[in-house]
Amino acid sequence: MTPRAAVVWTPEFLRYDLGGEHPLDPVRLDLTMRLATGLGVLEGVEPLVPEQAPDEEIQRVHVPPYLAAVKSAPDAPFEVGHGLGTEDNPVFFGMHEASALVCGGSLLAAREIAEGRADRAVNIAGGLHHAMADHASGFCVYNDCAVAISWLLDHGFDRIAYIDVDVHHGDGVQAAFYSDPRVLTISLHQHPMTLWPGTGWPGEYGEGKGAGYAVNLPLPPGTADGAWLRAFHAVVPSLITAFRPQILVTQCGVDTHVEDPLANLGLSVDGHRAIYRELRQLAEHAAGGKWLALGGGGYGLFRVVPRSWTHLVSTVLDRDVEPHRPLPAGWVAHAAALTGQRLPTEMTDGREIGYEPWTEGSDRVDTAVLETRRAVFPLHGLDPDDPRD
Repeated sequence: MTPRAAVVWTPEFLRYDLGGEHPLDPVRLDLTMRLATGLGVLEGVEPLVPEQAPDEEIQRVHVPPYLAAVKSAPDAPFEVGHGLGTEDNPVFFGMHEASALVCGGSLLAAREIAEGRADRAVNIAGGLHHAMADHASGFCVYNDCAVAISWLLDHGFDRIAYIDVDVHHGDGVQAAFYSDPRVLTISLHQHPMTLWPGTGWPGEYGEGKGAGYAVNLPLPPGTADGAWLRAFHAVVPSLITAFRPQILVTQCGVDTHVEDPLANLGLSVDGHRAIYRELRQLAEHAAGGKWLALGGGGYGLFRVVPRSWTHLVSTVLDRDVEPHRPLPAGWVAHAAALTGQRLPTEMTDGREIGYEPWTEGSDRVDTAVLETRRAVFPLHGLDPDDPRD
């Protein structure tokens, strides 16, 4: 039986626009939906249109004075504080409304699953994982990931696994649930010595009752598809199986791509497609088939994000797009009118994807894996030195 799946989308998501030459350009969302439509991925699918999340829902993870600052910021952009008005998080007109709509999208996706209308749901506009309780951070005003997880905790779920595959550490979500054993947060990211925000070390494993429920796997610059998947399989499935989540929430940033201008990992669109298939399988085998997929970072606006996230949407819908599928001529013409970059012609980067199962080796990725396993595996009754665990 094909799982029921929902897509959350509205063109109003494009209003989350930090302006000017800011790298988080909403054109990436528009191009993704145009590509998914052009390839027939969304044929017969009626996207769910969200409403703005009310203040009380946003305040699950953000303090009231911060919401007040966000609302007033457009009228006093140089006086607000709270991480607003910076180069990373410039103030823009309608900032609260646009940010609340992204939260509303992730809440709607979560509600579809919790209330039994869907087994899977995807919101590519979501994944704003850096926002903290009292300040904006890393292009993120409100943390829709944490808001949705908090809502799920109050609506029938008490074991939620959050997996973050963005190139940057999922610090805001980790912070929101750092002492909560009901939420297992796992972040695979570029090593904090080499990339903002400088957090996400293996020793950040939670506190109090939440000790062992924050997992960080920092990867060295240059890590490519096979090594990334090797690290993923060495850490994630064992922990997810031990935790037995009722739902999988994933932040699917694609700034891990080798062409991304803001980071230094070496993945391909083919690697991203493989990751989504692994996440789908993990949800099916370990989380009762329930999967909430969110977007995230990704700054290859024309060549990378639309293809990678079209693969994400198609994977959620069980309408997998073959790698060598040509891009629709109409989409290419539209995108070409917006950029001077040479555009790809297929849904692949031409990479063959495979990996060798982890053993305690001597390269940098294996060392990173072992550090993470030794930090958290014993807290879950797993042997960090045994590749079978």
